[in-house]
Amino acid sequence: MAIDRFTTPLYGIAEAAGYLAVPSSTFTTWAFGYQRRQRDGRTIHGEPVITAARPGRPNEAAVPFIGLAEGYALAAFRQAGVPLQRIRPAIDALQRELGLAHALASRRLFTDGAEVLYDYAEHAGDDSTRELVVVRNNQRVFSEIVADYLRRVDFAPDGYAQVITLPQYRAATVTVDAAHAFGRPRFADGGAKLEDVIDLFQAGEPVDVVAGEFGLSREAVEDVLRVATRTAA
Repeated sequence: MAIDRFTTPLYGIAEAAGYLAVPSSTFTTWAFGYQRRQRDGRTIHGEPVITAARPGRPNEAAVPFIGLAEGYALAAFRQAGVPLQRIRPAIDALQRELGLAHALASRRLFTDGAEVLYDYAEHAGDDSTRELVVVRNNQRVFSEIVADYLRRVDFAPDGYAQVITLPQYRAATVTVDAAHAFGRPRFADGGAKLEDVIDLFQAGEPVDVVAGEFGLSREAVEDVLRVATRTAA
């Protein structure tokens, strides 16, 4: 099946949230927006901020690779402590000033985004969004938390995300790549799919045997099992 990074649904909501180490409820709000009734009877609507399609059935794929990449940038902003209600207008500013769709999944977020967000925060008086950006050597750059996330993204020739290194692993380097294994997480070293490694361990094989089977270090396998156990819990 040919995969279009922008339109082909690859991930369920809970699955994508697990890859990015954010709560499913948070990712659902990013993907589909929200509607909340205030005490005074007014209803507040929040628009979606990432690319997704409503699934027809529970756990059905709803998020294309670009939507996952957009969520990845949002996870960085969230890690930096910026609340969602502040992120939404900042994203609008990014889209408007950069003049392109899917700005959160674009290389230009890394190259030009800090400048745009700093100017937006100054104009809007938004102290929380200003926390995303620091001034270094007279240049406006992303704070270390956000920059560390963005350094883990590789871009295709079209300027949009192609490969993401997932953030929650310590010893293993785990990537998702729209061009391989239908975007499922794989070890960067050797390309083994995480699900194959986990399945072999769950079938009763010791960690050392699993590591040898896939040409991995024991530490990398234990790291993946740690994250899988935490996610399942």
